[in-house]
Amino acid sequence: MSSTTYFPRPEQIDELTRGFDLPLASLHEEHLALIAEVLALAWTDLTLTRQEVLATGTEAEINALMETRLSRLLDEHPIWGQLVRSVVRGRETVSFDGAHLEKRPDLSIHLSTRTPSFPLLVECKLIDIVGGKSTALYCNHGLKRFLTGEYGWAIRESFMLAYVRDSSTIASCLTPFLEASRSLRPQPYAIMDLAPAIADRALDLAQTSHYRGFKYPSREPPRDDPGPITIWHLWLQLGVSSLEYSITV
Repeated sequence: MSSTTYFPRPEQIDELTRGFDLPLASLHEEHLALIAEVLALAWTDLTLTRQEVLATGTEAEINALMETRLSRLLDEHPIWGQLVRSVVRGRETVSFDGAHLEKRPDLSIHLSTRTPSFPLLVECKLIDIVGGKSTALYCNHGLKRFLTGEYGWAIRESFMLAYVRDSSTIASCLTPFLEASRSLRPQPYAIMDLAPAIADRALDLAQTSHYRGFKYPSREPPRDDPGPITIWHLWLQLGVSSLEYSITV
């Protein structure tokens, strides 16, 4: 059995990005905050009817439920329906240089104001320390994909979504883990800014900014620089189904 060989395919990237200035313009912060609220709303709805799957199911099973619920909300909440065209699970995309043609971020949110070629991406991870689903796994097999050009290389923001099965929070687990990583050389997560958890919402939500270690192919400096990416981290607790998230209509 021969091993798979990966090599850049500039023709794929040239065709995909033809006519676009990269990275794409930043999304409005209020739109990103609304997306976080709707993700939390979908989760809360599921805790009322799908508690067992959320507590014991695989990441893929939970992602499938989230995709279905987020799609249903397009018909139930006018603002969500105006902002988003569709939500797709496991949509294939390419890496920044075309070397990988079948990357599959967990959820792709196709926005009404943006080309379908570059959706807002949501990468999802279980957090369960006893079960071996650690913060290190969340970062190494989730966060890093946005920094190396596997995911989200044409955009400036993306989401990391944690399905938390223990008492872990951003403040108790993610922030200390990333803070400790800043002392390492080289920095494994290329942290530019590490903001505290956002305290004015009923969500476990935070933002981090990271340098990206790749260049756009077929573009001359400085147009080859993707710049930093901002990751919105949303951690969803299984035991907080009593929280109510509302969308202002």
